[in-house]
Amino acid sequence: MKTFFHIMVILLLLSSCFRHSGVIVYPTSEEIEPGKKFVEWVASTQDVLWAPQNDLTITEASGEADVEVELKNSLQTIDGFGACFNELGWTSLSLLSKKDRETVMQELFTPGVGANFTICRMPVGANDFSRNWYSCNEVNCDFEMKHFTIANDLKTLVPFIKNAQKYNPSLKLWASPWSPPAWMKYNKHYAEAMPWKGFNVENGLRPDQVGTEGSDMFIQEDKYFKAYALYFAKFIEEYRKQGINIGMVMPQNEFNSAQMFPSCTWTAKGLSRFISYLGPQMQKLNVNLFFGTLERADVRLADTVLNDPLSCKYIKGVGFQWGGKGAIAAIHQRYPDLTIYQTEQECGDGKNDWQYCVYTWSLIKHYLSNGANAFMYWNTSLNQGGISRWGWKQNSLISVDTVAKTFKYNYEYYLMKHLSHYVKPGAKRYETTGAFNNLLAFINPDKSIVIIIQNDNKEDKAVRIKVGDKIVSPSLKGDSFNTFIIKPN
Repeated sequence: MKTFFHIMVILLLLSSCFRHSGVIVYPTSEEIEPGKKFVEWVASTQDVLWAPQNDLTITEASGEADVEVELKNSLQTIDGFGACFNELGWTSLSLLSKKDRETVMQELFTPGVGANFTICRMPVGANDFSRNWYSCNEVNCDFEMKHFTIANDLKTLVPFIKNAQKYNPSLKLWASPWSPPAWMKYNKHYAEAMPWKGFNVENGLRPDQVGTEGSDMFIQEDKYFKAYALYFAKFIEEYRKQGINIGMVMPQNEFNSAQMFPSCTWTAKGLSRFISYLGPQMQKLNVNLFFGTLERADVRLADTVLNDPLSCKYIKGVGFQWGGKGAIAAIHQRYPDLTIYQTEQECGDGKNDWQYCVYTWSLIKHYLSNGANAFMYWNTSLNQGGISRWGWKQNSLISVDTVAKTFKYNYEYYLMKHLSHYVKPGAKRYETTGAFNNLLAFINPDKSIVIIIQNDNKEDKAVRIKVGDKIVSPSLKGDSFNTFIIKPN
C-alpha cells in the first residue's frame, strides 16, 4: 500500500507542473489537489486502439535518459489538424442513419470529444473525389462571371461543411481548385492525361489534349487572368452567403501534374502572373493567399513566386504534399517566417491497413519536424474500398459499408487522433534530444505538455523520457503509438 501511495504522489507531482520562464516548476505536495488526475497516457496497437494506460513510472531525474524534451527550445506554432471536404465524403456519410452520421461528425469536429479537427481543406469545383466533373461556370467566354454558380455544391459540400460547423463553429477552411473552367484552358478539357493503365474508366480526352509538366495549360492572357481571379472572388462571396467563411486559398492543386481527373499544369512563372491578379481580389475580401500546392521536391518552383516582386507581396504561406515533402526543409530554412501547411495526406490503396498507418506516422513526423504549422488528412470518409469516380482506390479516416449501412474508424483515424485530440491550435512544437528520436513534443497554450511516441519494434520497449527535473519511464507496447499528456495544476 505504501508503494502504491508513493507512486501516486510522484505521478501527481509530475503532472501538476507548470511552465515558467522556460523551465518546469513542480509544486509541493501541499499544493496538490487530492484525487485530481494530471497525467494521461493513451496507446494504440493494431489489435487494441485508443486504450488508456495506467502503469506509468515517474521518478526524479537521475542517470541517463533516452530522450529529453528541451523546454527552453520552442519551435513552430501549430495552427491545427484536419482533413478535406470531398463530395464522396458526404455521399458516403449520407448512406448512414442520421444518428450514426451525427455521431461521426461529433467525433470528428466537437472540441475535446474525438479528433478535434480545427482546420480543413475543400475544393473549388471538382476534384478527383467528386461525383463527376463540374466547375462553377462552364459558360464559354463569360469573363464577367454572370453565370457563376455553386448550385452543385449546395447538394454536397455545403451541407457537409455546415454539418461540421454545427459541432465546431470556429472551424477554419481553405480552398483550392483542381482545374479552372475548361474554357479557360488551352485544351478545353478538365483533364490532362489519358486514363491510366489498369483504370477501366473514360474521361473523353483526346491525345492532342494531353498536358505536360512544365507547361501552362491555363490561357496566359490578361482577360483570362482577370476572369479567373473574379471566379475565386465569386466563390468566396457565394459561400459567405451560406454562412461559410473561407479564410485562405491556394491557386492550384499540384500544378506540375497532368492527371486523368480534374487538373491543370502551370509553370511557376505562370502562377506568379496569375497571383498578381488574384492577390488584390483576395485582399479585398480579407482572404489569405498561399502558394501551392507544391508536389515536387524542387525549391526553385517556390523561389520563383516568393522572389517575384509582383506576386510575393501577396503570399502568406506555402502548401506542400506528396513529393513536395522533399522541399519543405529548404523552404523553411530560407523563409523561416513563412507559414507552411502539409496540404494532403498521401492516399494509400483503399486497404486502410496498419502498415500504411505506420507509413503515415513517418509523414506526419517528417512534415512537423521540418516546420509545418498544420497537417491535413485527405479523404474524410469513403465507401468501403475507397474507389473514386476515376477508379482510384484510396484510404480514408472512415469507411462506410454500403450494404449494411454501417461505418468504422480506420487505423489512420486513430493515429490522427493521437495528435489532434491533444495538440491544440497555438501549441508550440519543442525540440527533443537523445538517442531515441521517434517522437514529437508540444506545449499547448494552457501549458499542458503533449508527447507522441511510436515504438516501431515488435517487442515492448522501455523508454526514459526526461521532462524538466522528472523522468517518465513507460514500457511501450510493441508496434504501438502512444500519447502522453502532462497537465498543469
